[in-house]
Amino acid sequence: MDLNFSSAELAFRDEVRAFFASEYPQDILAKRRRGQTLDKDDLQRSERALASRGWLAVNWPEAEGGTGWNQTEKYLFDEELERAGAPSVVPMGLLYVAPVIYTFGTEAQKRRFLPSILDSTVFWAQGYSEPEAGSDLASLQCRAERDDAGGYRVTGSKIWTSQAHYADWIFCLVRTSTEDRPQRGITFLTIDMQSPGIRVEPIVTIDGGHHLNAVHFDDVRVPEENRIGEEGMGWTYAKYLLTHERTSYAHIAGKKASMARIARIMREPDAHGGVLAEDADFVRRYEAVRIELETLEATTLRTLASVSTGEAPGDESSILKVRATEVAQAITELELELAGWYGLRAVRDRSRPDWNDGNAGAFAPSWTVTGVADYFFARAQSIYGGSNEIQKNVIAKQVLGL
Repeated sequence: MDLNFSSAELAFRDEVRAFFASEYPQDILAKRRRGQTLDKDDLQRSERALASRGWLAVNWPEAEGGTGWNQTEKYLFDEELERAGAPSVVPMGLLYVAPVIYTFGTEAQKRRFLPSILDSTVFWAQGYSEPEAGSDLASLQCRAERDDAGGYRVTGSKIWTSQAHYADWIFCLVRTSTEDRPQRGITFLTIDMQSPGIRVEPIVTIDGGHHLNAVHFDDVRVPEENRIGEEGMGWTYAKYLLTHERTSYAHIAGKKASMARIARIMREPDAHGGVLAEDADFVRRYEAVRIELETLEATTLRTLASVSTGEAPGDESSILKVRATEVAQAITELELELAGWYGLRAVRDRSRPDWNDGNAGAFAPSWTVTGVADYFFARAQSIYGGSNEIQKNVIAKQVLGL
């Protein structure tokens, strides 16, 4: 196993770095640096900029419009995207539902859905979790009953639905049968968000942002041609989707950028004139997190090396999920301590536009706003996408054979 990058790979990295420095929309990067929330237009402009270079669907097969990159190139691209401070692609369409469609969907469904995902004209949401079905997803109860026309009538609720207030379509796991094992009665449906009977309820999270929602379905009509694959096989398709989701958590470059920012701020006087670089306990904790990040990067590279030789990450991706969330939370704890009393104002005044350090009268350094928001949002990382406790059970049973 060779974890060093070749000269061709380094040249590719430099090409991607130059793109983000000169061709990518710089106003989006500036908005991110100020800690402002990106709206739907920002997210779609970002994806279209990537699409203009053919760099949007990095995980798709070439035959479906993907890049044809190997795992190392994908890793380097993600590193440079995060190094520049650009937003990651919205995963629900590109990373989650598209692989299910081009793997299990009909040719008509591929022609219908994939082009609008690839050019970022249609925004997707993911309808999995329910108020009483989170980590135990197999217990979901949102039901889809057959109607006289051969389609479905969907009734129930989904929760923690990211960006549903922007979504044009949502893909959902719904219960079509209560017979046999719970997993056998789940079906995978795509649903037009403009369908009568759909109501989106905002959920404002503790970080002050609105990116989550509850989605309620009241007798919503879904045509049969909107079902992906066979009825009752949704659990199989969901597990396939989750293998794509688990390996997207590492975000090494973003974590490195955060640690570099912390190292810089440690050397600056705080509001009381103190310098945390002289605080032995804080320095010790910083170095401990830095070492954890290095081990996470090594684990990620080992996983990529195994994939590049034709081996799928499989259940080992649960290790990345656990370690990535734990390191992310440790980094944001350092950021919160750095923010100090500014943190209280950052939460209270998050909607204020004067976060930029260069603005006259700015009420706080801009990094305190993003740092505090990141801290609160990172609390959820060990829960969403499969809680760390569930992931450790997977590791124990499937990886260690216990």
